[in-house]
Amino acid sequence: MARPNSAKRLSPSAAVNRLEELYVKATSELAKALDRYLETRSPPSAEVRASFRYPLLRVTHSGTEQPAAAFGRAWAKLQRPGAYETTITHPAAFRSYLLEQLEALVSDYGATLDVSVSKQEIPYPYVLERAAELAKAGVTTGELARHFPIPQLAEVGDEIADGEWRFVDGEPRPLALFDAARSDFSLRRLVHYTGSDWRHVQRWILLTNYQRYIDQFIRYGLAELQKPGSFDRLVLPGNVVITRADAKAGADRLIASSQWHKFQMPAYHLAHGDGHLGDGVTLINIGVGPSNAKNITDHLAVLRPNCWLMVGHCGGLRESQSIGDYVLAHAYLRQDRILDSLVPPDIPIPALAEVQVALQDAAAAVTGARGEALRHRLRTGTVVTNDDRNWELRFAQERKRINLSRAIAVDMESGTIAAQGFRLRVPYGTLLCVSDKPLHGEIKLPGAANAFYETAVAQHLEIGLAALELLKQRRDTLHSRKLRSFDEPPFR
Repeated sequence: MARPNSAKRLSPSAAVNRLEELYVKATSELAKALDRYLETRSPPSAEVRASFRYPLLRVTHSGTEQPAAAFGRAWAKLQRPGAYETTITHPAAFRSYLLEQLEALVSDYGATLDVSVSKQEIPYPYVLERAAELAKAGVTTGELARHFPIPQLAEVGDEIADGEWRFVDGEPRPLALFDAARSDFSLRRLVHYTGSDWRHVQRWILLTNYQRYIDQFIRYGLAELQKPGSFDRLVLPGNVVITRADAKAGADRLIASSQWHKFQMPAYHLAHGDGHLGDGVTLINIGVGPSNAKNITDHLAVLRPNCWLMVGHCGGLRESQSIGDYVLAHAYLRQDRILDSLVPPDIPIPALAEVQVALQDAAAAVTGARGEALRHRLRTGTVVTNDDRNWELRFAQERKRINLSRAIAVDMESGTIAAQGFRLRVPYGTLLCVSDKPLHGEIKLPGAANAFYETAVAQHLEIGLAALELLKQRRDTLHSRKLRSFDEPPFR
């Protein structure tokens, strides 16, 4: 049945085109005004400054048109009639994501789309990085703050994601979890921590806590680049790009030129095609501890990845486990403490069946084990995530809690990453490898650790990569209703 006035409505493609046009215009005006100030010390007029604003996207649902049939999709749903709004940054980079959301809302609900200029100013540091120019011109950041928009922490928050926003009758509801200012804040942080442009981050993400996984990922990436029809570039920290041609000759020189050690959480991206935020794989060494885990996932979430998986080391807590065995977390005893005020420990963090099945299938495929052999090698159970690396020194206090929880492994990041995925609506999972058994006298000593690393890391990483490939094939079922609350913004 034809929808009324459909010819007059702004299509999703036209809406995104308009977002791009307004964003480019605003950022270009901001750049020109800053250039003029550095040259002449002439500040922008109020009229010119009014052009430094993010574009605004509005979706309106009249309520007269409801989907003809129920659908299984967990996102792009309009739960009640009315207007929904958000500001948008970098619409060109997010084009495929925006179209995916808008096309579903328009086709299923007959939603109307409007694009205009918002009241939210674009902070100049999010658009321009000119520290050297500023110093040469003798201009301080404090001086610029008097004439140009700067980041305002009061405008950057997670109230929508955390369910703390307040609806005002007659006002639009939020369209997305993160607006433009919150997104830009995280995009700049990603560059700072990972050492590469945020546009290189792929939609499928592996997080690890050990550099040897990075070394293996680079070897894997170089091999993939030499396969026809596979990935076409490997991006290293510092935006060092290794192409298919480089993989055959010159890769060692490019790898050596990547100063990964300058960045706190270096990221590596295996990608194909020309689009930003592509369908490849990103691996990030997040280091050790729940603080790092929360930090990086806070920022990755604005990219709306399809999934993040933790592939790291853990301490095995059962006598029957062996060094090199795997642990597939199906529950988390969260003693990270860093998220207690946002996601209290008494809030359950569910295992996502789609992710669990993919990890188990991948483990079976890579190890070749089936049935009882796989169960012997891959244990499913509760993982304790602790914020104290030396928890063993107070085992008398920890013993009862470990016993009651029936935990089979302990680490410092998995529970945080899972809770962040739950909180920020990003599918998550954990596959750990037992590197020591602290309760049974098998502690991590240099010689034993090196032998373990040489044999276990390559296979463990291969399982993580294989799981992501399976999830790509099963993507339609991945974004689960388990991650959506009763009053969600329409955008995933």
